[in-house]
Amino acid sequence: MAAALSIRRGNARLPPEVNRVLYVRNLPFNISSEEMYDIFGKYGAIRQIRIGDNKDTRGTAFVVYEDIYDAKNAVDHLSGFNVANRYLIVLYYQQAKMSKKIDQRKKEEELTKLQEKYGVSTKEK
Repeated sequence: MAAALSIRRGNARLPPEVNRVLYVRNLPFNISSEEMYDIFGKYGAIRQIRIGDNKDTRGTAFVVYEDIYDAKNAVDHLSGFNVANRYLIVLYYQQAKMSKKIDQRKKEEELTKLQEKYGVSTKEK
């Protein structure tokens, strides 16, 4: 079994952004879990799929594979794949980028509150 794995992997080093969690955008709003499993399951065992269901997350999903090489294979084959006349955008999920956006928003809100509290204006006169 170990020999088969090393042959499959080819001992290739993966780029640092590659991971088991994929972020999928541009999905049809009415796509079902079954359809997602049919599309992404062809590339390996899936641990979990989370489809966005509110106004801000519709058309997106997270797909978590059991194996990082299966995730890489899915990205390589499904980026640009046509589903119901929509071309999928399949990316590796990057926690740092997602949390940076959230952190920036929080910092801006805190700054605004402090400016209001102390009567400071950033507008030039």
